[in-house]
Amino acid sequence: MENLTLLWHSTGIYNFTGGQVFMMLIGFLLLFLAIKKGFEPLLLLPIGFGAILSNIPIAGIAEEGGILYYLYFGIKTGIFPLLIFMGVGAMTDFGPMLANPKTLLLGAAAQFGIFTSLLGALALNAIPGLEFTLQDAAAIGIIGGADGPTAIYVASKLSPDLLGAIAVAAYSYMALVPLIQPPIMRALTTEDERKIEMQQLRAVSKTEKIVFPLMLLVICALLLPSAAPLIGMFALGNLMNACGVVERLSQTAQNELINIITIFLGLAVGSKLSAEAFLQVKTLGILGLGAIAFSIGTASGVIMAKIMNKFSSTPINPLIGAAGVSAVPMSARVVNKVGLESNPHNFLLMHAMGPNVAGVIGSAVAAGILLSLVK
Repeated sequence: MENLTLLWHSTGIYNFTGGQVFMMLIGFLLLFLAIKKGFEPLLLLPIGFGAILSNIPIAGIAEEGGILYYLYFGIKTGIFPLLIFMGVGAMTDFGPMLANPKTLLLGAAAQFGIFTSLLGALALNAIPGLEFTLQDAAAIGIIGGADGPTAIYVASKLSPDLLGAIAVAAYSYMALVPLIQPPIMRALTTEDERKIEMQQLRAVSKTEKIVFPLMLLVICALLLPSAAPLIGMFALGNLMNACGVVERLSQTAQNELINIITIFLGLAVGSKLSAEAFLQVKTLGILGLGAIAFSIGTASGVIMAKIMNKFSSTPINPLIGAAGVSAVPMSARVVNKVGLESNPHNFLLMHAMGPNVAGVIGSAVAAGILLSLVK
């Protein structure tokens, strides 16, 4: 009888808490969104599965000695975000941005959400139970750039205690771009604006594509060294792709390396969806601020594009401003989809890739500024 009691006490049914069940359901929801809806499956599938694993009672998968505990080391040290940045750089084509340099302004405008959410985090201190330092607020604000690796890197430097919640929020909103952005884009533009067809982009030479990452790195070294780890790895990956002489390295960075790191990073992020770590007032506040920051970033990009269109000699579809957040290439795809809804002949994908890659640079620069000013 005693053995049966011990066996019963060792089962998951006996040890499950309400919070663990709830968070496992969240994990299954993420899997549903990834598999059925196709929302950023490369991210949501490992994150959702990690959430389920981390909430299995007694197993200790996310605790010291468990595999997720050790995978989280790559996030905690900032190694995973930097390797992801190198892979993203290798997959990035700066051609659309170089062909239309004005889109750099859209990438910059979309970072407005970062700084407004920083102020919002400080304002939340008025709510009992919430207390964010300036470092916490800066780490939370970077979520507005919709750049998971940058958010993780900044949080690991400024606010390690909030790293798990910030990582979950950043990657969740990156994955939910197809749900969050279209309503904002439609609300801020008219039907006629969404129908605007843009001129075909000029061809960009190989020399330009090689020089740009080197120039970017030099400018970063001279003006904002604190952003050098992010910009440097991004520039390295892009140069490997643009130069054409290290195809094997470029392909490895684009495929094998980034795929392995994505699996590890997704599981590690999911490990912070355990009930004990996630179901806290601070975490819910961070999720709310992240949604606001991302929405403001999207809106700022669209508004800037509308302003630029007033003064531009060539037409600019305001929708491409929404791609200024650095969710590459999901934001650009969403822009293209919304544009096609209003005009079946309006293909905005390549035009939207300009502000999209500019947004990656913008979020890294914003991260460097925060790291320099907030210590």
